[in-house]
Amino acid sequence: MTTTLQALLERLPEEANDVRQNLPAVLEAPNLTVNQRWGVALACAYAARNPALKAAVLQGAQDVVGADTLSDARGAAVMMAQNNVYYGFRHLVERESYAQLRPNLRMSRLGRIASDKVDFELMLLAVSTIGRCGWCVQFHERALRELGATEAQIHDAIRIASAVQGVAVALEL
Repeated sequence: MTTTLQALLERLPEEANDVRQNLPAVLEAPNLTVNQRWGVALACAYAARNPALKAAVLQGAQDVVGADTLSDARGAAVMMAQNNVYYGFRHLVERESYAQLRPNLRMSRLGRIASDKVDFELMLLAVSTIGRCGWCVQFHERALRELGATEAQIHDAIRIASAVQGVAVALEL
């Protein structure tokens, strides 16, 4: 973990002691590769929308992953910011008539994945969990299992998302 991220965690109030300890622990998730851990963390930091957290996680990610993972983390955060709203609405309303309408929202980023398909799907799932889109969470979890990802990998990605989101909220206290 970088000194910038460590310094950020040290700024957290006492009420955030759990997330202060959880973030470094989940960034060592044993079932994920370095690219997966940091790609998920960075996509989630973008989704959490806290500038200080984003900058600290970006610095940590830049130290250990390549440009492809950094690009995919940005792409995942942006794409799911859009899709979590649209598909979240359809999921919450549960009207078949909306499901019959074409979204007409571009998602060409899916065809330009720079890193690994599993890595990108882990990012999409984690960001969708922060976005609380039930349909997107189910879709990407299923896609990951079809790609051969294990439940342990999926679980670790969600642990990272939860820790990142917790730190983002703690920074606002």
